[in-house]
Amino acid sequence: MVHEIPDHLREDLLLLFVGYNPSIRSGETGHHYANPHNRFWTILHRSGLTSRKYTAQEDQDLLDIGYGFTNIVARPTRTAAEITKEEYKEGKRLLQEKISYYKPKIVCFVGKGVYEQYSNRRNVTWGIQHPTVVENVIEFVGPSSSGLVRMRIEDVIEIYRELAHLVVQKNRS
Repeated sequence: MVHEIPDHLREDLLLLFVGYNPSIRSGETGHHYANPHNRFWTILHRSGLTSRKYTAQEDQDLLDIGYGFTNIVARPTRTAAEITKEEYKEGKRLLQEKISYYKPKIVCFVGKGVYEQYSNRRNVTWGIQHPTVVENVIEFVGPSSSGLVRMRIEDVIEIYRELAHLVVQKNRS
């Protein structure tokens, strides 16, 4: 049975990851980035964001290091193309409320399309975004970790290394 998966949120997060929406596999297991073809956990580890390679079943454990998870749309689908305009519109509103309430230091949008839906901007670049939608929150755009993305994993990891450096800087402040 496929269900929405819970957010992993709390106040004072160092980093909040925002995806498009859960995969069918995530909806079946109740864990973020659970599709075995998704490279998320490998990217986090190889970029230096985590000291080891976590699994989807450990997603809630990342709260212990200050990392949280949510999606712009809660409904699991096979592809992001199945998400409706209405779902994005409502998801954007709810996401802005979550970010404003929890105030993570950094929000990483896992995919340009996620950020474009959230910010109503087009042609965004990888990395830090200016101006931000929510004040005093750094917004960072990284490539989607989906196995469908046609970027070399080494190139994706390099972009996430920039995020890892930013996390280290914010963790010190």
